[in-house]
Amino acid sequence: MELLRVFNNNVVLARRQDGTEVILTGRGLGFQAKPGQKVDDTKIVRVFVPSDGRDPDHMGQLLAEIPPEHVQMVVTAMREAGIEDSSSPTLVLALADHLGFALARARKGDVIEYPLTGEVLHLYPEEYAKALALLNALAPQCDVPLPRAEATAFTLHLVNAGFSGGDLSWTYTMTGVIQQILDVAATGLGVTLDPESISVGRFITHLRYLFVRVRKDEQLRDHVGSVVRSIQEACPQASACAHTIAQLLELRLGDSLSEDEVAYLSLHLARLSAPAPQK
Repeated sequence: MELLRVFNNNVVLARRQDGTEVILTGRGLGFQAKPGQKVDDTKIVRVFVPSDGRDPDHMGQLLAEIPPEHVQMVVTAMREAGIEDSSSPTLVLALADHLGFALARARKGDVIEYPLTGEVLHLYPEEYAKALALLNALAPQCDVPLPRAEATAFTLHLVNAGFSGGDLSWTYTMTGVIQQILDVAATGLGVTLDPESISVGRFITHLRYLFVRVRKDEQLRDHVGSVVRSIQEACPQASACAHTIAQLLELRLGDSLSEDEVAYLSLHLARLSAPAPQK
C-alpha cells in the first residue's frame, strides 16, 4: 500500500492497489514515514475502511486525536460483544470518543442520567442488548467502573451508526419523535400498543428508515400501488392518523411527507389496528 498522509506516529492514510483509501493504525507506523513511500505491512495493527462517502482524510484526523488505547479497548470490546463493523471508523470513533469522556466522568464520580432512557429501552431493544454486552466487555479493561447508564449512550451510538450517518443529535431527535408517534398512533387508533408485538416492531423499523429517507431527501414518490391505496381507503381511521403523524413530523423535522410516505404510514397503522389473530 502507498502512504498518502501521516497523521501521527501511529495513524496514517494509505491507498490500496485497487485505489481504495484506508486508515491504518499501528505503533510506529508513521514514524519518519513520508507520503509516496510503501507502507510497512509488518507494523499494521488495524485497517479502517471509511464508508457512506466519508472523507478518509478527515476520519483519519479525528482518529489521530483519540488515545490509541481507547480505540483498542473499543475494538476489543466490540468483538467480544459480537458487534460487527469493528473496522468502521465512524462507529469506532464515536464509541472511543465517548469512552474517553465516560472514563473521565467516572474517575470524578460524576454520573449522567441520560434523557430518553425509557424510550431507548422501548424502541431499540436489540441495540440496547448489544450496548450492555459492550459495557460488560469494556469493564475488565477500565481502571474505574462505568455506570450502567452509559449503555443508553452506547445504544444511541449503535443506532446512529446504522441509520443516521454520524449526527447523534439527529438520533436523539428521532428517538423522541418516534415515541411521540407511537403515542399518537395509540390514541388515534384507540388501541394499546404492545412493544413486543411483531406489528409494532415492524412499525418502529419503518419509522427509523423513514427518518433516514427524510434526512437524505430520498422520500418514496410514485411507488404506491393499488393495494396500498385500497387499504388506505378501506381504513379511514388509519389514514387520518397517518396524516396527523405527517403533520407532527413536519413540525418536528421541518419537512413535509410525500403522499407515498403517508400512504405507507396508513398501511402500517392499519396493521396496528387490526385485531390479533386467535391462538
